Amino acid sequence: MSEPKPPTPTPGDTYKGWLFKWTNYIKGYQRRWFVLSNGLLSYYRTQAEMGHTCRGTINLATANIAVEDSCNFVISNGGAQTYHLKASSEVERQRWITALELAKAKAVHMQAESDDSGDDCPAVPPTSGQGGGCRNLEIQSTLRTLGSKVEDLNTCNDLIVKHGSALQRSLSELEGIRVGGDMGEKMRQVTERATLFRITSNAMINACRDFLSLAQNHSKRWQKALQVERDQRIRLEETLEQLAKQHNHLERAFRGATVLPPSFSNPALANKDKKGDASDEDDDNEFFDAMEDPAEFITVPADPKYHRRSGSNVSGFSSEIGMEDQSVNFDELSLASNPESPQPLELEPVRQRRTRIPDKPNYYLNLWSIMKNCIGKELSKIPMPVNFNEPLSMLQRLSEDLEYYELLDKASKSQSSLEQMCYVAAFTVSSYSTTVHRTGKPFNPLLGETFELDRLKDCGYRSLCEQVSHHPPAAAHHASSEKGWTLRQEITLASKFRGKYLSIMPLGSIQCLFEKSNNHYSWKKVTTTVHNIIVGKLWIDQSGEIDVVNHKTGDRCHLKFAPYSYFSRDVPRKVTGVVTDKDGKAHYVLSGTWDEKMEFSRIMQSSKGENGTEGKQRTVYQTLKAKEIWRKNPLPEGAENMYFFSSLALTLNEAEEGVAPTDCRRRPDQRLMEDGRWDEANAEKQRLEEKQRIVRREREREAVKAASSPEEGTHPDNYQAMWFEKLDDPASGETLHVYKGGYWEAKEEGSWDVCPEIF
Repeated sequence: MSEPKPPTPTPGDTYKGWLFKWTNYIKGYQRRWFVLSNGLLSYYRTQAEMGHTCRGTINLATANIAVEDSCNFVISNGGAQTYHLKASSEVERQRWITALELAKAKAVHMQAESDDSGDDCPAVPPTSGQGGGCRNLEIQSTLRTLGSKVEDLNTCNDLIVKHGSALQRSLSELEGIRVGGDMGEKMRQVTERATLFRITSNAMINACRDFLSLAQNHSKRWQKALQVERDQRIRLEETLEQLAKQHNHLERAFRGATVLPPSFSNPALANKDKKGDASDEDDDNEFFDAMEDPAEFITVPADPKYHRRSGSNVSGFSSEIGMEDQSVNFDELSLASNPESPQPLELEPVRQRRTRIPDKPNYYLNLWSIMKNCIGKELSKIPMPVNFNEPLSMLQRLSEDLEYYELLDKASKSQSSLEQMCYVAAFTVSSYSTTVHRTGKPFNPLLGETFELDRLKDCGYRSLCEQVSHHPPAAAHHASSEKGWTLRQEITLASKFRGKYLSIMPLGSIQCLFEKSNNHYSWKKVTTTVHNIIVGKLWIDQSGEIDVVNHKTGDRCHLKFAPYSYFSRDVPRKVTGVVTDKDGKAHYVLSGTWDEKMEFSRIMQSSKGENGTEGKQRTVYQTLKAKEIWRKNPLPEGAENMYFFSSLALTLNEAEEGVAPTDCRRRPDQRLMEDGRWDEANAEKQRLEEKQRIVRREREREAVKAASSPEEGTHPDNYQAMWFEKLDDPASGETLHVYKGGYWEAKEEGSWDVCPEIF
């Protein structure tokens, strides 16, 4: 037990210590850590909970403190909250009673000072709707009174102007009269008008006096009310900041933990603690993440005899059986020594691409004022300021999937379809590595917008993206390499904002074809979730399952992206996978994280193990030593100030000559945002969006005219893409946009007549 405070603490001090609190008749008194500060008495289960979880708080300004016996005392605020407490000794109880009485006296005194003596409302904090309603009625009454006084002043002002003008005319006429019979009549008129002017002036003076008196009477109360509002706002901001810091602290603590507390590792202790937690009256307010799904399989080191047998076969990596330890180095050596490998430094100078972009400006934006109107809506249909964006288009984000193109280069050289499947699966996982810190939203491409990524001289590939649909937004992507592989995908993004998190669901498929083996692979993307939209630091998670299928051989790789859980024993962002042939026999196990690296292991033997937590029988794989197949490239220096862009992402929006007029690099709002001119970027973004709406309405009108004519009409959404055409894929049975050719030839000729003017 911690040392108690001195017997007579000052009212401004914070008083802390252990007390026993009554919970229920089953568990009786339980030891809790109490903190007395600023007229509030709060308690926690342990001292460690002070940074994040308060179990209850009572305001001493409205509370009653009663002593029961030598060690027990009761604190109640009228029935809503009652704490039955017990100290370890009579001396300790008296110290607490003294501290509580002093804190209560100070809280009552501070509350009395904040209330005006003439306030009609009760002198209690506005904790109920009744107090707030009384204050609102008083303010409205005061405003009506002041308004009537202002109207009186306006009336007096009009009368003074009227009678003053009449008096001036009478004086002028009086000066013009010499001596005549009408002198008496003129003098009487002047006297009457002077009297009216005096009466009106007195009324004006009285009205001003009343207004001044009323304003002075309420000035002090308004100043106090304004100060209270300012203090409340400051306290709210500090509370939000503290919540964000506590959340980040919890996140780092749980993600950095390698073992669980004893209560989780020991089922008996866990059950006991669970019963104890349920006894507190406020414990049902806690929320915990769901426990992670049990692993479907377990890997154990293979018998040494398998290592000895496979160690003599250096070329076994490319055999139909699969990969083994020494073969990885052999394959990498053969790939490095291949004369077909690009040697740009010897052939011709490689273009020096940029390594920095302007730092991200620090613009303040009230996030909640915008996002509160987006709950439950499709974000692609809501205009958003560039403050939420990063200076890249969605087409450029799709092209970032090619950052680890070397995996497909190696896959194209593989002699075994199962070996090739491992590389394709690793490439699938690698496409998510660039998203770990990228919380900014990419620009929604305009209909017909394109993006080319020509790395033929540098890396042996080039790709083209085009926005082929606007509602729903869909982008088509085609990439081909000199190494003999082709990647194509059509992605439609669906997103929903749920208040605390944002879910992004990619719809569509990705396909990869290899010329040498005619292997045809396809897979889909998992769901991306952005957490802490309102409070705390934004962080991204990937969760779901991916099936990579080889439609020629029937091979399959089942990848599982584990969702983040506070109570998981595994590392965060974990990915596991099993490569099986057409008969369902497992050959390889893949494991790692989608933000760092992936490893593979050859399976030598498999067997059924014991049942898991849900009664499912888990498979035990005996594997050879794991070898690394992919590792994430480090971020460039200063990436945190450049939207956490990778080295490839920094070059995507770099201006290039000869690209199509519809290329993302020519988009003005995106360029302005990259340069840090966000106000201009927002204005330009609104202009482009309005221009796109006008074009769509015109296309709808033309479609209606065509439909009314004898000739066949087209629906306004049936936009004809420039470089892609919709075809049925017989291998996968899917319909998607496939590159029809002509773009690179048009670039060589410099002929872009087919491109519309979209910017």
